[in-house]
Amino acid sequence: MACFERVSPALKEILLKLYHAEKPVEIDHHLYEFGCVEYHVQSSAADPQNNYLSISTPLLSQGALLSCGLSSYTTQMVKQVCSDAVEIVEPAKEGYQLTLKLNLAKIPRGKDSYKVITQISSVQAVILCSQLKEMLRNVNSQDTSQGMNKPIKLVYHPREPFYVIRQPQKITAVFPMRFKEHSDVIIATAFFQELMDVGSSEKWAKAPPCTWSPIPPPELRGEPLEDLSTNGGFVSFDISSRHVEGKKLDKTVWSLLNFYAYVKKHVKGTRGFIQRRMQKRLESLVEVLHKEKLEENEDVRKFKGKVFRSFMLLQTKLKKRTRASSILLHIETPDDVSYVLMDSGLRNS
Repeated sequence: MACFERVSPALKEILLKLYHAEKPVEIDHHLYEFGCVEYHVQSSAADPQNNYLSISTPLLSQGALLSCGLSSYTTQMVKQVCSDAVEIVEPAKEGYQLTLKLNLAKIPRGKDSYKVITQISSVQAVILCSQLKEMLRNVNSQDTSQGMNKPIKLVYHPREPFYVIRQPQKITAVFPMRFKEHSDVIIATAFFQELMDVGSSEKWAKAPPCTWSPIPPPELRGEPLEDLSTNGGFVSFDISSRHVEGKKLDKTVWSLLNFYAYVKKHVKGTRGFIQRRMQKRLESLVEVLHKEKLEENEDVRKFKGKVFRSFMLLQTKLKKRTRASSILLHIETPDDVSYVLMDSGLRNS
């Protein structure tokens, strides 16, 4: 999967064009992004200063915590991020969780305008993060309305849900891992085991403890079978109060939301590294074999050269002996008899 981004690049581009437009424009644009996110941008030439941005995003949990739409905590987080140029419209437009009224005239000029529009473009990430923050920041709460050891299924992408489980003094996040290729399963499994080993070391004692199991943890017993059918096992992180203090809360939430992306990026990078190493090794072997073949051909050439020289030397010696024998025969035979040497023997003519 793609990494979950704080700012929507496409939405940011549309808002910047709308902001820098020299004359009022009519816009009624629907924008769809990763994770079943939909933006609806509306602008009227009759009222150019007031524009509307509606957002439809999958709620992380469909449980009691968020059964009435956006919680007051999430709404408050949205208000903190957005500037005075943004007003929350209540109720939101039908089919959307949030509708914002944008007054472009209140956006400051210069570099600050870019910053404000960037903040507005990050509102979907704010909604998603605030929902998980609301769960994690109450890690030590004694409120049992959500139930202890009761899994809450969180979904921001249909194919990659994960679970948050309230337990005494901690919250456990469980990620069912699925991969298309068997080779990816092998790489990921080795990575998870290494993650456990590193996490248990003294150097990383303050990090959330990590565990991996090929079978679902007991807390997920009773969950739908399709959610528990995996080929990569289950990775769990135990989140305690020290992991959500101050600025750590935002980092912890962001790490959990991007865990799937991080794992798949690691698997992809490792697979590419292995392929490059194998290719390099293959090239080295081919080079060695080619060199040996050249040396072998050189040896054969030298051997053939020696044989040819030996053969030529032998022929030369034979020719010398043949001439000598012919001369002796002419000297020793009578004058009325003539002999001619033909082929390799002597005969009368």
